[in-house]
Amino acid sequence: MAPQTPEELAAAIEADGIEFLFAMFVDLHGKPCAKLVPVSALDEMLNGGAGFAGYAAGPMGQTPADPDLIAVPDISSYTPMPWRPGLAIVMCDPHVDGKPWPYAPRVILKNALADLAARGMSLNAGAEPEYFLVRKTEAGGIRVADELDDGGLPCYDAKGLTRSYAFLTTLSKTMNSLGWSNYANDHEDGNGQFEQNFKYSDALTTADRVIIFRYMVHALAQEAGMLATFMPKPFKDRTGTGLHLHLSLWDLEGNTPLFHDDHDPRKLGLSGLAYQFIGGVLEHAAGLTAVACPTVNSYKRVSAGAPLSGAAWAPGFVTYGGNNRTQMIRVPDSGRIEVRVVDGLANPYLALTALLAAGIDGIDRNLEPGEPNRENLFDMEVSAVRERGITRLPATLAEAAAALAADGVLREAFGKVPGGEYVDYYATVKRAEFAEYHAEVSPWEVRRYLTA
Repeated sequence: MAPQTPEELAAAIEADGIEFLFAMFVDLHGKPCAKLVPVSALDEMLNGGAGFAGYAAGPMGQTPADPDLIAVPDISSYTPMPWRPGLAIVMCDPHVDGKPWPYAPRVILKNALADLAARGMSLNAGAEPEYFLVRKTEAGGIRVADELDDGGLPCYDAKGLTRSYAFLTTLSKTMNSLGWSNYANDHEDGNGQFEQNFKYSDALTTADRVIIFRYMVHALAQEAGMLATFMPKPFKDRTGTGLHLHLSLWDLEGNTPLFHDDHDPRKLGLSGLAYQFIGGVLEHAAGLTAVACPTVNSYKRVSAGAPLSGAAWAPGFVTYGGNNRTQMIRVPDSGRIEVRVVDGLANPYLALTALLAAGIDGIDRNLEPGEPNRENLFDMEVSAVRERGITRLPATLAEAAAALAADGVLREAFGKVPGGEYVDYYATVKRAEFAEYHAEVSPWEVRRYLTA
């Protein structure tokens, strides 16, 4: 049971032998920012928070002239790090001048969940984080960390899992000791690529766990002499990295599933409410892709052709289907949906906010998603897809950012901030990122055009 009061937190810290706490929050990009607080200063942190220069932390809506961000700890998020004895993490909500800071991604999701609660509903979410284990080369590039992991069809390879056994089982034991209920660890479709799954929870808890999971993977990989990357497409010829999100709406108490229906005429086990939610996500797919696929590299995953293994496993089109991994939204089982467009570097707080807002708009407008797509979209020619009236996902970050800025539903969901609206701030940051990328001259361009 997570601590709920300062007294329960102090007791947990003593029982776990904790000496230091990371007071942690994330910036727009999902980068974890933290201060290392000794337990002797616990009372000061609980009463006054931890101060940060917000401009230095990352895109947090601040300038060097602005007052400190005060990271106010969420006691219930207390998470020891068993592989690093004496250390625990407490996720925080940044405040400025005593009020929650509306540029903070965790605050944005909490606001969205509060609006959902006012409707008498709650959101559960599960996450499937994928990552690569790599090493740097002398030439400045990267290679797969396991030199023996070079097969053409590496997915589920038992030998590859065995060679990474110590790393994977350390993470698994850590997750289970924290009560996350790790239930599977597998070698994914790319050489050097892995996925580790933990049980679903309420949306805020799952978002916190995604951030902590990434931190643990990075830290443990570095201790083992490797690098971990959640980059969506680190290798041209290998499968990209996703963060598939499983979503379901429940009643406010979390006892009654609202997406389940045994009498679904489409035989997917979904309720009418679930189909309306799907309709909303499809309706707002272009705009929400800007937060689901938040980097210039992201669009080399969703627009990718088949890698060495034969399938990209990332959606390119705005569709839904049953247990069909070529769709943007898959229905793997009754009562839930899986959104497959989200990639490894997505900020989980912002991605969940966007998906929830889109789905609720579908419910409010009674949007009908149509019949599920049952085709293998990976094998279809683009012309055939167009003939069926199927829409492509945005091809670049710039295109997605423009779609986000034009989406009134997502604009309202992300809320107002000092000086305007968060959507415009986010789109400005991402347009600048795209412009910086676009200004680079790549080796491909030199090879292609040098003597043309």
